[in-house]
Amino acid sequence: MKIALINVPDRMASMALGGVLALAVSAIAFTQKPKADSIAIPPVDETPITRELGGHASFAPVVKKVAPGVVKVFTSTKTHPASFNEEGAPEMNDLFRRFFGDQFPGARQPRHAPDMPRHQQGIGSGVIVTKDGYILTNNHVVDGAEEVKVALQDGREFTAKVIGRDPKSDVAVIKVEAKDLPAVAMADSDKVEVGDVVLAIGNPFGIGQTVTTGIVSATGRAGTLGLDYEDFIQTDAAINPGNSGGALVDANGRLIGINTAILSRSGGNQGIGFAIPTKLARDVMDNLVKDGHVTRGYVGVMIQDVSPALAKEFSLKDGKGALVSDVTAKSPAEKAGLKSGDVIIEFNEKKVSDSRHLKLEVARTKPGETVSVKILRDGATKTLDVTVKELPGTEQLAKSDKPSAEDEGTLNGVGVSDLDNRARQQFDLPPALKGVVVTQVDPNSASAEAGLKPGDVIQEINRKPVKTAEEAVKLTESATDKTTLLRVWREGGSHFVVVDESKAG
Repeated sequence: MKIALINVPDRMASMALGGVLALAVSAIAFTQKPKADSIAIPPVDETPITRELGGHASFAPVVKKVAPGVVKVFTSTKTHPASFNEEGAPEMNDLFRRFFGDQFPGARQPRHAPDMPRHQQGIGSGVIVTKDGYILTNNHVVDGAEEVKVALQDGREFTAKVIGRDPKSDVAVIKVEAKDLPAVAMADSDKVEVGDVVLAIGNPFGIGQTVTTGIVSATGRAGTLGLDYEDFIQTDAAINPGNSGGALVDANGRLIGINTAILSRSGGNQGIGFAIPTKLARDVMDNLVKDGHVTRGYVGVMIQDVSPALAKEFSLKDGKGALVSDVTAKSPAEKAGLKSGDVIIEFNEKKVSDSRHLKLEVARTKPGETVSVKILRDGATKTLDVTVKELPGTEQLAKSDKPSAEDEGTLNGVGVSDLDNRARQQFDLPPALKGVVVTQVDPNSASAEAGLKPGDVIQEINRKPVKTAEEAVKLTESATDKTTLLRVWREGGSHFVVVDESKAG
């Protein structure tokens, strides 16, 4: 069984990519510079839906209200030339061979084809959420795109700017310059219940806008795509490649989720689709527009779910809560007095059902805020006050996807973190090593081309030692040219790397 992304990167290969391409994202949020101090997202519609028994004669009124706000998203992405065999034919990987066999279209190419520039066209969906042109979609729809265009149902077409991307949740925000657009109202996704009727609207396979219906099969799904932050709504409404970024709406026509992925053996719909709930999407969108990146809270605990066996060992009445397996040294949790073996049952006065729920609540908490944490320790309850910090590793050496007249920074597409105990443990780094650890590298960046990888430790930038992520950011912002000399530690030794971004953009 495969978890597949559901945008269509290429019409010719849509079934192949929809069927077997597993989600693989870097953990860095790429952004344009923030465009606004705030975003005027319409308030959440709190009106409860009717859950009385009985069918609907037609959803046509709902579709007429919502469909104009669901758009096609077209992307153009530069790709690396395919490898060719001795006869000049492209070497097909198992992905294409599985679906097309040895008769893959265009299997014969001239020998000079590898030197020719190649662009891959992608098709996805998006949802207009403000009348002035902010659109929610998936990160994997616009990831690496050189150009993004949006087509409305009324025939209008716009070039869109990527305001921000957050691979950790697979949310992206794009914007078109227009007014009085048909924005889709949002509902409170926390109030969605299993069994609620929903409609999925998008552009499967690029054939045009399509509407399907089903029910909510589950809520709070996690561990499905391998994202850092998952809280999916699961539905059996038919979702296919090209629906990525499209709308999942309730019976009143309010947005409750952004369609993201399917679980499928064939690449087509098999009744298991996933959507990012609007509560999570709104939070990410607000951060991307205001700050250009997503700021998440951090307390410094390793947590796990409470299984029946663990509940018995820790004398718990039920399996609710999150068990603390380890506490990071010098973290907010350690300073507050949290210990291994504690079970967190409430965070910021909210009940904690499991480790997934706690992780999401911590991430939503603003750094600097002090919250109450209720724990069970040795059979007794205790309340501690924890001052939340910013999640390490969110510092970026680049403020935007592409260099521009307004962006004089270097090392575009690289994310770094302070070399603390958590990073040393994650990347298995020596305790005496100094520098900043690379947490993310855009695969299409000059840094990736130069060989920089996550887990590398940058010791010097242009012959100047670096000890903190803040220092690294300042050195890249004040660079005199677009060529950067790095001294990098990897696998027991140091070496120099030159990153040349003078030809980028």
